Amino acid sequence: MIGRPLPLRPIAEDIFAAPQLGPADMAEAARLGFRAVVNNRPDFEHGPDQPANADIEAAALAAGLEYRFLPVSGAYQSPEEAAALAQLLVELPRPLLLFCRSGARSTRLYHLSLQI
Repeated sequence: MIGRPLPLRPIAEDIFAAPQLGPADMAEAARLGFRAVVNNRPDFEHGPDQPANADIEAAALAAGLEYRFLPVSGAYQSPEEAAALAQLLVELPRPLLLFCRSGARSTRLYHLSLQI
């Protein structure tokens, strides 16, 4: 079964941002050719209906994706968080998919990481 179309926004040649993804989206990400996923959204940021990181990670690994959890605030991304993403950009295979609530903080964090 093919999942829903993922709302992807390219932010670099082989890096994309997306709004909140769930466990069911990981197989579709793998089908589209992604090799790694980074979750930038803290667990339960907006209540219990938000998919839990552990569930998304399990689905990502089952789909053959590398997965990292780098939760950051929507209001502020620190230099330390940008440095952590910069390191992940070195470590993780491409194409890479970053996600948060809307995709905006993942995009901001990516641009901050380029300044490290």
